[in-house]
Amino acid sequence: MAYTEMVVFLLYFVFMLGIGVFFFLRSKGGGEKAYFLGNRQMGAWVGALSAGASDMSAWVLMGLPASVFVAGLGKVWIGVGLALGYAASWLLEAPRLRRFSIAAGDSITIPQYLTNRFLSRSKALQLLCAVIFLVAYTVYTASSIKACGTLFHTVMGVDAQAAMYFAAVVIVGYTFMGGFSAVCWTDFFQGLLMLGALLIAPIFVLTVFSGELNPAALPQGYFSMNTSWQEIVSGLGWGLGYFGMPHIIIRFMSLRSDRELKKSSVIGISWTVIILLMSVLTGVVGRMFLGELEDSSTVFILMVRKIFPAVISGILLSAILAAAMSTADSQLLASASAFASDVYKPVFRQKASDREMLWAGRIVVVVIALVAVAIAANPASGTVMALVENAWGVFGAAFGPVIMLSLYWKRLNFAGALAGITAGALGDIGWLVFFKSTGVYEIIPGVLLGLLAAILVSLATKAPSQEVLKLYRQGKKAQ
Repeated sequence: MAYTEMVVFLLYFVFMLGIGVFFFLRSKGGGEKAYFLGNRQMGAWVGALSAGASDMSAWVLMGLPASVFVAGLGKVWIGVGLALGYAASWLLEAPRLRRFSIAAGDSITIPQYLTNRFLSRSKALQLLCAVIFLVAYTVYTASSIKACGTLFHTVMGVDAQAAMYFAAVVIVGYTFMGGFSAVCWTDFFQGLLMLGALLIAPIFVLTVFSGELNPAALPQGYFSMNTSWQEIVSGLGWGLGYFGMPHIIIRFMSLRSDRELKKSSVIGISWTVIILLMSVLTGVVGRMFLGELEDSSTVFILMVRKIFPAVISGILLSAILAAAMSTADSQLLASASAFASDVYKPVFRQKASDREMLWAGRIVVVVIALVAVAIAANPASGTVMALVENAWGVFGAAFGPVIMLSLYWKRLNFAGALAGITAGALGDIGWLVFFKSTGVYEIIPGVLLGLLAAILVSLATKAPSQEVLKLYRQGKKAQ
């Protein structure tokens, strides 16, 4: 069985690399905008599913079902927070961000947008953003690569570190060659695979193997959502991260029109809500179907392997690879674009050609992947969930308040944006280091500090110029 599943996994990897090769050959002569933003030509389905897949890492197939498997519905508050936050980002942030990024010098990265939004010649904001990107994305990518290693080790008995290296080579391969278009299209197929796997497995057990379900295996109070206020607030707080998650919101900027964006929002929100619901159902059904498990994170893996033949289980288990890879590739590309567009060109090589920019970005993809693999291979690096939690918190606290203010508050200025990003990041990290014992997720105080700093500093410093206000009015207009 393991041999057949391994063959399926390898075919899946070949397919992903094939997409990278296709877009590499197709994009000959394409420039920086093509590599990092797909020339703003993404359609509704690709934009929506790539945004969702780049968000929902292996956590949705391993972490959330495991938590529900062990503790019941008291663990669903993260899912509730994510669903609400994701819907709000599509409805409140996406339309304006797409229009504002075009009005702000046709910006292709988040740091570039924030600088152009204030018509600033200073590179301080771009450099600050790029540093946060490089550090946080390296940690985030490590979590995805570690998940790939865990999957291969659990299913095949393959050495986890060797599996990490192999997965990293494949992810770097198609990201290196095909850029944003390859990443979006691989994420599109991976999103479909994740949805199919989470729909098929628990529903198949409920309908075909219902006689083997044991409701007595569920502890008393399993379906109660009552838990500590810290866990409820922290779970809902996860939704705040979406407003500042660069590798997700960059998809908003890539869509070809406002009309496509409206379609994409319906598709994206529906996909995410279904994915989260089925992930929770997998944990509940798995507890009744499998009973107690030594490692609850394997509930989806064991369920699939028990009920399906090897070829089918191999395809469905590839969804875990899809979840991990679709997040890692987006993070690598966002890091590369931040370095090439926001550090390399403005600081080191202002006259760099498009070709030079592409290769600078590609080199960064390789470097970050190497560091991420080193982190993932370190036994002291922590769990997949812990790595995701730390990176998610930094991004949400640093960028979320400032980006939303830039779209809805005309009084925000460059100094306020700089202060908001700095205070948000430091507040998040400071809470993690000194106040983690409170049980409150660090993104919440980080977002509050970032929002407060951006508003107070903006009000205490010079108001935006008439040119900046004109740009703000242009960004509000429908296109």
